[in-house]
Amino acid sequence: MLSGCTGHPAESAASGSSSAPRSASSGTTGALAPSTAPSDTDAATGQPPFSADLNADTAPASADSRVTVRAIRIGPHTGFDRVVFEVGGKGTPGWDVHYVDSAVSPGSGKPVSVRGGAVLQVSVTGAGYPYDTGVTEYAGRGPLTAPGTKAVTEVVFDQTFEGTTSAFIGTTARMPFRVYRLVSPTRIVVEVVAGRVAG
Repeated sequence: MLSGCTGHPAESAASGSSSAPRSASSGTTGALAPSTAPSDTDAATGQPPFSADLNADTAPASADSRVTVRAIRIGPHTGFDRVVFEVGGKGTPGWDVHYVDSAVSPGSGKPVSVRGGAVLQVSVTGAGYPYDTGVTEYAGRGPLTAPGTKAVTEVVFDQTFEGTTSAFIGTTARMPFRVYRLVSPTRIVVEVVAGRVAG
């Protein structure tokens, strides 16, 4: 359990134009105005006090899921850093988030440069191409960073390939994390511990 899980500044953001608990360099920055920022706060999650570990975190997509990642946001919070993947389309996306020894693009097999001491691979499942979903895909150029983060060094968006959208989160080390889903709009949230873990 993380000690201290308050404080919710607006995430740094970039874009292309129900909560689900745990189941098991040039940077692009830009403040997301509070008036337009979705409520990516703990109060909206219905989650118990912060708990996280190093295990892979997965959740299935619904059978009808066809979503496109349209925005990514990063923000520092008290004791953790948050990365938000906002999607548009239909159905409920799933995910597979786990640490990897090195970042490799699932589509091409080519290495992906990610700054940090460790790399979290994020796979959004139930994904569709923009021509299927009618949603413009995230088109950020270069790694996404945010001032003030302590665990997350950067986020690198990769691509959509065979129903899965891939991205990589660089972290300072293999720190505990958790993943959950928010709705209205649909978001997959990855939070990485950046402070002392009690117990």
